[in-house]
Amino acid sequence: MTKPLVIAHRGASGHLPEHTLPAYALAMLQGADFIEPDLVATRDGVLVARHENEIGGTTDVAAHPEFAARRRTQRIDGVEVTGWFTEDFTLAELRTLRARERLPELRPQNARHDGEFGIPTFDEILALLSQVNGARRAQGEPLVGVYPETKHPSHFASIGLPLETPMLASLASLHPGTPVFIQSFEMANLEALRGRTRHPLVQLMQVEGGPWDRTGSAEFSSYAQLSTPAGLRRVARYAQAIGVQMEMVMTPDASG
Repeated sequence: MTKPLVIAHRGASGHLPEHTLPAYALAMLQGADFIEPDLVATRDGVLVARHENEIGGTTDVAAHPEFAARRRTQRIDGVEVTGWFTEDFTLAELRTLRARERLPELRPQNARHDGEFGIPTFDEILALLSQVNGARRAQGEPLVGVYPETKHPSHFASIGLPLETPMLASLASLHPGTPVFIQSFEMANLEALRGRTRHPLVQLMQVEGGPWDRTGSAEFSSYAQLSTPAGLRRVARYAQAIGVQMEMVMTPDASG
């Protein structure tokens, strides 16, 4: 039987605020096979790791009066979102912010680290990964991989900040043996990436009816449609795997 891969979703999120360098480092110390950063862009085109481009819930931006006027509402992938957005900040400005626990009601122990860590760039995450893998190569151990997700790629492309080119440029700096998977909820950017990279691609899917139940395709407009035999045949043209929400393949145990 093939050994399952352990993918550290946004780092060691149960122990430290997600998408911070210490969270990724801890995940690798705990034995993760992959670390998984979500990628969004700054106004000057630098990729940083945040759960979404809206950063009101993952940073202390609301406590910075100099940025109060940047709070706004915009439509992202058909959904109205209000807050502060990475595309409205330069990297230098984001450097003045500190990370906060995104789900303090679920992970209250992480909230004690609010304000301790900064927002990492994708290049900084890969530099940390390369440092760890250098030691692992010297010891003859398997290399830890990276599993980046492009967040709202159509939105970023529409404002002149496409995610794919800088992501591929950063990945090119990795040691050739480093495992890489690239994932996205959208179809179009994965289809475009198929002709630009040899890294395996993963089509993400979620349950029908959620706020982001949008594939970006007119032919398969929902993930319910995309998970049909016809939809999966389409996915097989450009992706090597699918990543589905748990409820799409199993019923949660109500007994706990």
